[in-house]
Amino acid sequence: MIVTGPDPDWLAGYTRTLVQERLAACGHQSVPIRSVYRWEGAVHDEPEARVALHTRRSLVEEVVTRTAELHPYDVPCVIALPLAGGNPDYLRWVVEETRDPQRAAAAPWV
Repeated sequence: MIVTGPDPDWLAGYTRTLVQERLAACGHQSVPIRSVYRWEGAVHDEPEARVALHTRRSLVEEVVTRTAELHPYDVPCVIALPLAGGNPDYLRWVVEETRDPQRAAAAPWV
C-alpha cells in the first residue's frame, strides 16, 4: 500500500502506529517527494513524504479506515497495489507480523 503525508516526521509516527497495531509488518519511507495535484479548483505543488506499507490484502480496508482517523488531510492518498510475487520467506514474515482479521474479530486483543 502507498500512503502519502505532509512531512517525514508525521509519516514516521503514522507508520509506527500501524506497525504497533499489527496493521502493517513494516513501512519503507521515501522523502522528499513532490506532489502536483488539483484541489478545490487550484493546482498545488507541494513537498510530501510517501510510505510503502507491507501488509495483508485482507487488512486493506482496516488500513484505509485507520488512516482516515489519523491523517491530517481531508482526503488522504491511500492506494493498494497488487502483489505479483516475492521472496516466500519475506511474504511469510509479513503474514506473521500482521494480525489475522478473522481472529481479531473473534478476539480483538489478538
